[in-house]
Amino acid sequence: MIIFHDARCLEYSTPGHPERPTRIARTAPLLKDRHPDWKWQEPIAPGEIKLLRAHSPEHLAEIKDASHDFDADTPMYPNVYEHALRSAGAAIDAAQAALSGDSAFSLMRPPGHHATRDRAMGFCYFSNVAIAALDALGNRAERIAIWDFDAHHGNGTEAIVAHNSQIAFASIHQFPAYPGTGAQSFGNVDNYPVAPYTPRAQHVDLAKRALQKLLKFKPDLLLASAGFDAYSGDPLVQLTLEPEDFATFGESLRRIDIPVAAILEGGYSDEVPELIDAFLTAWTSK
Repeated sequence: MIIFHDARCLEYSTPGHPERPTRIARTAPLLKDRHPDWKWQEPIAPGEIKLLRAHSPEHLAEIKDASHDFDADTPMYPNVYEHALRSAGAAIDAAQAALSGDSAFSLMRPPGHHATRDRAMGFCYFSNVAIAALDALGNRAERIAIWDFDAHHGNGTEAIVAHNSQIAFASIHQFPAYPGTGAQSFGNVDNYPVAPYTPRAQHVDLAKRALQKLLKFKPDLLLASAGFDAYSGDPLVQLTLEPEDFATFGESLRRIDIPVAAILEGGYSDEVPELIDAFLTAWTSK
């Protein structure tokens, strides 16, 4: 397992904002203590040409020159462009590590799956997974599957990869919930809306079925948008998963015989470090 992480991702925050550095600040030492054999690498910030596969030049300029908040959820921070750039780079690096034969996880913030081609939203500035997928299509991969088990719909990923015949996208998410999309499937996009308080066994079964359908696409690479906010104790949604369910997701990845990389998305409870560890440990257990 290679963990892509840059401690500078902890350097921005807003008091009271749910997307805060604590979850990663506590996760990194926990993983290092429990898994001393895992490798840690700093991501490489990508050139703008890689970002432009997913975003418009105007969007890049808006993030780089921001002088005000993008919306109520998505503040402007000093150096937000550099923070978002490193997070996108970690997703790219994780995908490339997977294609080289390693399991890889991006432990970075900000997340990315709500950012669309032209809009920062939902705590997200660049669409990390979509950027990594489009980069991988130019580097050894012909077909890519994206499995998004974050509790919120990956509307930004969907908007960027929709109708791309080389990518299959599946999102398992609470509905209704932010951002209010993801009720319908179409083309290369499969959405699996989950009602609030759905029994966890039903939710896990739906996620497994989504993954199995993605594998029928016969991808060269699977990217997981790994959100941990479907946990029963998360403050932002009303889902019911427990730590062992995220371990089940990890075990599902372990059984796949294609390259896999996972990129951290949401998760806002105090238990996020343990949830990430449960997921990664089950993924890498022999």
